[in-house]
Amino acid sequence: MEQGGRRIPEATVARLPVYLRILYDLAEQRVPTISSERLAELAGVNAAKVRKDLSHLGSYGTRGVGYDVEYLLFEMSRELGLTHDWPVVIVGVGNLGHALANYRGFSDRGFPVAALVDADRSKVGEQVGALTVRHLEDLPAIVAETGAAIGIIATPAAAGQEVADALVAAGVRSILNFAPTVLTVPDDVSVRKVDLAVELQILSFYQQRRTGARRPPDRLGTTR
Repeated sequence: MEQGGRRIPEATVARLPVYLRILYDLAEQRVPTISSERLAELAGVNAAKVRKDLSHLGSYGTRGVGYDVEYLLFEMSRELGLTHDWPVVIVGVGNLGHALANYRGFSDRGFPVAALVDADRSKVGEQVGALTVRHLEDLPAIVAETGAAIGIIATPAAAGQEVADALVAAGVRSILNFAPTVLTVPDDVSVRKVDLAVELQILSFYQQRRTGARRPPDRLGTTR
């Protein structure tokens, strides 16, 4: 990632939101400073990695004092582009789409849900909170009207690529994909994938190792 003439490693970018969440909590508790060791402990990484990550922001802290929480919060928010809102359009108004539309945390963090879209005409006109569901064909107009910068795909896998193509054609260049499928997009489009099944399978791996010999019968009814 290039920012202000500096290249910030992708691994660092992935950790910044973790640090940011911690800093928000500290600011609410009116904690004035934090050491790299304490921030590392809260983030689950080592202190050297924290110092290296923050050095990419131009923040080096003060020896014996640590980092100013409010200043670091500002610097990190600016680096992540959170000093202004990024309107979001959600495509797919099923159970997941409804849940995402009703999640207040998006607006609180600068990602207001500006529009809800679905390809199912029976859902068009449905009211979800303050928003009315519109048809996928209206996506170019919706993006132009709302300035939507980020598209969230909350559809079944079979519709994922079609929706991604529609978002890209409408001018959206950042996509958060909940559909369990791999998307093909142009090089100038950023995609982040959230596969809940994969995350559960990873947890299953660790749960199995934790329980060891006490593992339950498998899905075929035999003991593993």
